[in-house]
Parts: sequence; structure tokens; C-alpha cells
Amino acid sequence: MVTSEYERRIAARFATFDQDGNGYIDREDFSQAAKALLAEFGTAARSDKGQALYIGAEAFWQGMAGIADRDGDQRITREEFVNGAVKRLRDNPDRFAEIARPFLSAALAVADTDGDGAATVEEAARVLKVLGVAEETARTAAATLDAEGDGKVSEYEVVPAFARYFTVPE
Repeated sequence: MVTSEYERRIAARFATFDQDGNGYIDREDFSQAAKALLAEFGTAARSDKGQALYIGAEAFWQGMAGIADRDGDQRITREEFVNGAVKRLRDNPDRFAEIARPFLSAALAVADTDGDGAATVEEAARVLKVLGVAEETARTAAATLDAEGDGKVSEYEVVPAFARYFTVPE
């Protein structure tokens, strides 16, 4: 049962991971996210970038399952997600960042269509939209991620922001 305001906010973020909306997070949600990103950017699954994204998605799933899948059924319920975030990550967002890093890094590489090592703000917004963020929110969030104001979003900007979003209620 979700009780505190912090837990309510974290619970609302559950839907970001539940890509198919079936009420739990599983390996398939991460695979679907990877597949959708590859399709959005016209990247082949068998390419180096495609393989890195699928490997990152699997690593992210394994990390999330290790933190939150308390009953070992290979599915994370909303309650398990909230408990995992609240009890294991609230005081250590860096741990979540490290779990997410392989996927986020690979997603940025897929979005980086000019190969300069960073996605443009527009490309980052496309990633967010594919992952289920509303268009206007995706544009605003991507612009906010551009900490240097150079029109680019890099791994060192994205990973900590992502971790804060899922572990800090503000």
C-alpha cells in the first residue's frame, strides 16, 4: 500500500517502465523499449548500436529485478517497484544510476545520429517520447537535460538526472 507522498510520486513513475500497461514490469517491457527506440531512429537490431541497446536493456532489467522483484517471479509489481525505490534507492540514487547507465548510454548512442558522442536536445526528446513521455514534457525535459546549454545531451547529464527522477520525489 502506498502511503507517503514520496511513495505516491515514485508509484506514478512506475508507468514509465510498464511499457505495455499490463500492471507489472518485466523483461519484455525493456525489450519493447529497446525495439521502439531502434525503430524510431532506423537502427538495425543486429548493428553494434542495436546490440548495445538490447544488452543495456537486459542489464537494466536484471538490476531492477535484483532490487525490486521480492517474490522472484520475474515481474515487478507497482508495490514492489515502490518498495524497491523507497527502501533501496532513496538514500543511494547513484546505485540506480549505475543500473540504468548501460541502457541510457546505448539509447543516447542510438539517438546520436551525427556520431559526435552526444544526442541533440531534439533527439533526446524523441527518445523520451518513444519511452512514453508526453511530447511537450519530453521537449521540456530534454532541454533541461542540456546543462551546458550547447544543444547536446550527454551521458554525464542524463544518467544522474534519470536517477534523481526515479529516486527523489521533487
